[in-house]
Amino acid sequence: MSGLGLSLLDLSIRRKVFVSYHHGGDQAYYDVFTTTFHDNYQLISDTSLERRVDSDDPQYVMRRIREDYITGSSCTIVLVGSNTAGRKYVDWEIDASLQKAHGLIGVQLPSLPVSANGIVQVPPRLNDNIKSGYAVWVHWSHITSNETALRHCIEQANAASALLIDNTRERRYRNA
Repeated sequence: MSGLGLSLLDLSIRRKVFVSYHHGGDQAYYDVFTTTFHDNYQLISDTSLERRVDSDDPQYVMRRIREDYITGSSCTIVLVGSNTAGRKYVDWEIDASLQKAHGLIGVQLPSLPVSANGIVQVPPRLNDNIKSGYAVWVHWSHITSNETALRHCIEQANAASALLIDNTRERRYRNA
């Protein structure tokens, strides 16, 4: 009986998630994402750090990302489109999420080109953590066509052992 009660309680939790994405290229997917999931999750995005954090000091910017955006969320979802891998602030948001040992999910958007041998361009820090088993990698169509798929991915990401985190890569300081 108590196991059933815990499951029902878990289903009623409205997780707070941070969404990272390339604003110039993937805003339309973010808009669909927020429309689709706004009732089930408290969604936070950076609303373009380039415009909101007016500083060239990387330590200050990282602190602002951690304190103003990442703190209070349980998971970071990275929407990965064609230019996401080269975005400086996406890398920094992933870095800050890993520093806090938050769950990490990469979502392959339909706009992400797949090479002939099946390779996609994933932000390197995210890719390190997909390979280590810490981050979850899922396709856009999976989470948008199945009502419980995103919840499952979030719970899986949050359950990953922090011992799997790979945050050894140098921080990106320029956009590609």
